[in-house]
Amino acid sequence: MVKVKICGMTNLKDTLKAHELGADFVGFIFFENSPRKIDLERARNITADLPKDLKKVGLFLNQDPDTVRSIAERCRLDILQLHGDEDPAYCRRLGGDFKIIKSFKVKDPSSVKAVDGYRDVDYYLFDTYVSGVPGGTGKCFDWDILGGKVFKKPVFLAGGLTPENVAAAIKKAAPYAVDVASGVEKVPGKKDYKRLKEFIDNAKET
Repeated sequence: MVKVKICGMTNLKDTLKAHELGADFVGFIFFENSPRKIDLERARNITADLPKDLKKVGLFLNQDPDTVRSIAERCRLDILQLHGDEDPAYCRRLGGDFKIIKSFKVKDPSSVKAVDGYRDVDYYLFDTYVSGVPGGTGKCFDWDILGGKVFKKPVFLAGGLTPENVAAAIKKAAPYAVDVASGVEKVPGKKDYKRLKEFIDNAKET
């Protein structure tokens, strides 16, 4: 059964609801210029009250690794999602203490070749390439690019997923997990519980 990650969490109520409805991972965004950015103290207050089976993912973008490690330790994160241009050495520096999701932006079939240099991370995440935008674009890429490919690490699929298209995306790309933010929101950072339930149900039933 495919796993589900709900990203851009900003409050405890939404985070607990995601868990209640069946989410496996929740994501907290710690980099600037994201409408879903959360500050350290608020994140700490949320993560302190979460069930142990809900994996906590922190999203970072080209940030100082010591800063990333400090935030991750204080928030008791399970996984770091590196969403920028972090090279393999950067990933190895943090990977000894935390599991690592390395994000890659998909523009065309050649985009997925970038994973070849990242053998020491734990997961790959494929998101939609939009110039100058690190993520959360609400736009899909061509899922056929992933169809039939075998990767050395489990794959998270992101980019424009919604309750309406997640089943089709899973059938084409066959990911380990799907990742959504804007597709289940009322406004950035505030989840729509009806869409949240539909997304998780549609993903898990595929």
